[in-house]
Amino acid sequence: MSSKGKLKEVYEVKQQYKAFYTGGTVAWKPDAQQFLCLNNGTISVVSIDNLHEPVTLGEQQTDSEIAEDVIYTFAISNTGNSIVSGHRSGLLKLWDSKTHTVQKMWKTVHQGPISRLVFNPSDSVIASGGSDATIRLWDPTEQVCLGTLRGCEGLINVIVFHPDADSKIVIGVGDDTKIRAWNYESRKLLKTFEGHFSRVTGVSFSQDRTHLVSSGRDKILILWNYETQQAVKTIPVYEALESVVVLPAGLQVGGIKLKKSKVYAACGGEDGLVKVWEMTGAKIIYKQSNSLVAKAAEEGGLAITHLFYSDSLRRMAVVSADHNILVHDCETFECVHQLSGFSDEILDLILLGKKDQYIAMATNSNDFKVYDVSTMNCQLVKGHTDIVLSLCANDRYLVSSSKDNSIRLWSFSEDPFTIRCVAIGLKHTNTVGCVTLSRQGGNFCASVSQDRCLKTWKIPKKFEPAEGENNELPRLQCSLTELAHEKDINCVCISPNDRLIATGSQDKTAKLWDASNLSVVGVFRGHTRGIWAVRFSPVDQILLTNAADCCIKLWSLEDMTCLKTLEGHDSSVLRVEFLSNGMQLLSAGADGLLKLWSIKTSECVQTLDRHENRIWALCVTRDERVFYSGGSDSQLIQWHDVTESKRQAEMDQRKETLLQEQELNNLLSEKKLLKALRLALNLDRPLSTLKIVNEVIKSREQGLDETVRKLSNDHKERLLRHAIEWNTNSKNCRPAQLALHVLLEEMLAGRFQVSELNKHLEASLPYTERHFKRLTEYMKDLKFVEYSLRCMQPHAAKME
Repeated sequence: MSSKGKLKEVYEVKQQYKAFYTGGTVAWKPDAQQFLCLNNGTISVVSIDNLHEPVTLGEQQTDSEIAEDVIYTFAISNTGNSIVSGHRSGLLKLWDSKTHTVQKMWKTVHQGPISRLVFNPSDSVIASGGSDATIRLWDPTEQVCLGTLRGCEGLINVIVFHPDADSKIVIGVGDDTKIRAWNYESRKLLKTFEGHFSRVTGVSFSQDRTHLVSSGRDKILILWNYETQQAVKTIPVYEALESVVVLPAGLQVGGIKLKKSKVYAACGGEDGLVKVWEMTGAKIIYKQSNSLVAKAAEEGGLAITHLFYSDSLRRMAVVSADHNILVHDCETFECVHQLSGFSDEILDLILLGKKDQYIAMATNSNDFKVYDVSTMNCQLVKGHTDIVLSLCANDRYLVSSSKDNSIRLWSFSEDPFTIRCVAIGLKHTNTVGCVTLSRQGGNFCASVSQDRCLKTWKIPKKFEPAEGENNELPRLQCSLTELAHEKDINCVCISPNDRLIATGSQDKTAKLWDASNLSVVGVFRGHTRGIWAVRFSPVDQILLTNAADCCIKLWSLEDMTCLKTLEGHDSSVLRVEFLSNGMQLLSAGADGLLKLWSIKTSECVQTLDRHENRIWALCVTRDERVFYSGGSDSQLIQWHDVTESKRQAEMDQRKETLLQEQELNNLLSEKKLLKALRLALNLDRPLSTLKIVNEVIKSREQGLDETVRKLSNDHKERLLRHAIEWNTNSKNCRPAQLALHVLLEEMLAGRFQVSELNKHLEASLPYTERHFKRLTEYMKDLKFVEYSLRCMQPHAAKME
């Protein structure tokens, strides 16, 4: 029997993909194999190939401790062995980058937050810049302040050490547009470079150390003569720059070799493009044409926030404002690695490929992302000009819809994964909220929009590829249009045989349409709130609807009647998928809960609680062994069906228990009582344990103390629980008190540690007092009988 036909009982989390970069400082390790990213007040270490799960520095802290001691910024040493982090509490912590443990920590004397941290070339000095306009120098081995550099104004934005460690020079930039250079040993201000008119964002030394290149928000690049402090060249770049890196001579960038006699600088800013300038000639020698970073939406906005160059790999890393890290090979400038640091809200998920090898994800972004499931390497897909809301795919095509009122058709191929837009549909007049592809032929798709229209689109067998850059994409032909509902339409679905289309709307109704002419086949009324999703059963003539009224309803397609209503969610049901050949359901709610339902019994089989907020997206693999969920908490969670392994484990456990029970019976029949005691405790059988202790008392067998002493702590605790249970019945007070006596002696000797001792004592004391009172009365009666007998004895002798 296939796994599709088998009923699922238990799903467990296999992988949990969270954000690893939420904005702020980023560093590339010297070996260029890992990135260090600021992630909500902690530091995440992520592998460049994304094969390994990110490691978080300070992970052992609780959320409240992280909130109390948020990391503002950090720096990595030039050897890559140490990381220094600046905290809200004013502490600097030195971490070992291999073990991820804190080696040293000390208090800074900055007034306010630390904004920048940098190691000098020999890693013997750490410079910290703060919001108090000062730069302080620290000896990381002794944790002492070597000096304070004053002169800047406002927040320290940039700190750069001179590449020659012997020069003892550090450059700092505040908010006052001036670049200052100090000797950090003598703490003297040596040079001041004046030329920018707005905030300076980057400073980089040339290879020969005679020139500096600086970038700024004033849309200019300046080449400085370091000795004379003169601006050799001021280049207007017509975009606010965020980062600049001087590139080494001999490097090939986009097929152009850099000459030794000149200074070349790569810069990035609001245009979202990396440009390489030949500084002395003020010429752009390379301009990126294949950028995956969107241009800033408004003037002065952010697009590229950081640029890094790795000499060992000859690659350049670009960090974008929407938290993506893109690694480019310098020679061809092709993107070789894409890391998505933060997905924001996950709006839709769809699996691609014959073996479900790829997963496409729509987030709060104009681009959607395609991940390789095995490595979680990311690929950004650009095309839409507003947020992508919905995705659907078959073996040949992927179709996407967006807030830009359009749908796009993409063709993709596997190994390696490539995707390109082949057509665009532009007939909607408002946000296109949902889109779906026909199941059988894949020759049409349907879309619904906030303009309350349902449209079907014809997909031709062949598309002519667009020639040249300016050629527009082919237009999808809209074959049918119908004003379908009175309010926004949330969802659309095509039946497995491609003959029917179902829609669900905010007007609380679902409608069934004939796919050939969009005539109404039926209307489903019964929900009291807007309907979020509709689904056709894969095997029966049944339509499923789920709505904001916390209900899931199953409808007959023959007479349009409601067959079943499933209630269990406490908030809106946002998504439901059929499982096990239409015998089970998987539902996702706005309360962050996933529920597995059996349709036959209308019962919830399992509730899964891992998400922290609304779950918008669900997708199930073809064999149904794995499903993915995503939502407002930006988490993508991979769930695995462990029903079979759980059943096997239960069977093995049962088999083991039966064997132990047989062995217990054998030991009891052989009167090996003390051996049987351990086995009864192992099986957690209070009645069997009671019988054994009673037998020990009857046969007056010695060695109970010794046997209890040899028991493990868990077994002793189990015996204590059993004894407290027996103690509630006056018939069993003797074995109970005997066991309690032995265990209390073990406790006093320090051989038995009890968790929740107070709770156990509270449970046993009232019954023990009652037993003691009853025995006392019993002893009194015995004494009275004994006294009576003694009194009677002389009289009995006289009568004889």
